[in-house]
Amino acid sequence: MPDAEGHPAVDEIELVSVLAALADPLRLEVVQKLMTETDGAERHCTSFGLPVSKSTRSHHFKVLREAGLIKQVDRGNSRMAQLRRSDIESRFPGLLDAVATAPD
Repeated sequence: MPDAEGHPAVDEIELVSVLAALADPLRLEVVQKLMTETDGAERHCTSFGLPVSKSTRSHHFKVLREAGLIKQVDRGNSRMAQLRRSDIESRFPGLLDAVATAPD
């Protein structure tokens, strides 16, 4: 069962949900950008420069969170996003390597 913030446990992360989340070019871009950061790094959700409204941006991050790809943490009055790199790698070995090299 997902935690109070909507993050699924590692064993609840489903491949279909992950692939559906990554099928959107903007969400794929977010994950690829997070992959360039050091493990455990957090980025403000507005720092990705997505060309969408605030509500659409929130929707994209919700899909990534509910799929188990990212963890979102409240920091004061903002939300930070962190890639769940080790969780995804343990659940689906090699998936993030394929995502990193996906063509534009």
